[in-house]
Amino acid sequence: EVQLVESGGGLVQPGGSLRLSCAASGFTFSSYAMNWVRQAPGKGLEWVTGISSGSGSTVYADSVKGRFTISRDNAKNTLYLLLNSLKTEDTAMYYCSKGLSANWYGISSTRGQGTQVTVSS
Repeated sequence: EVQLVESGGGLVQPGGSLRLSCAASGFTFSSYAMNWVRQAPGKGLEWVTGISSGSGSTVYADSVKGRFTISRDNAKNTLYLLLNSLKTEDTAMYYCSKGLSANWYGISSTRGQGTQVTVSS
């Protein structure tokens, strides 16, 4: 059974930083691209960023480019997202999502339960 467990969210002031983690199990983590997606209150799911299976490729939505950094540790079956220069519009539930192949970026149905990020002064 695939399990994705996110952690690291919280309340942070504008301009602050957070580091999210996603612990994966139940599949060969190193064989799949991974993505972060988010859902703001009252809005639909938004793809944020993705990383290829071997970390050779990363892609970002324009809204977070230059502020967020995705990474992974295949030895620990863990995905990370470093959020810098946070804005109030980054407030959302953040989910890690398993890709469909080694270089697949998008929103799949395989997601964790999410971790809440709230940016407010």
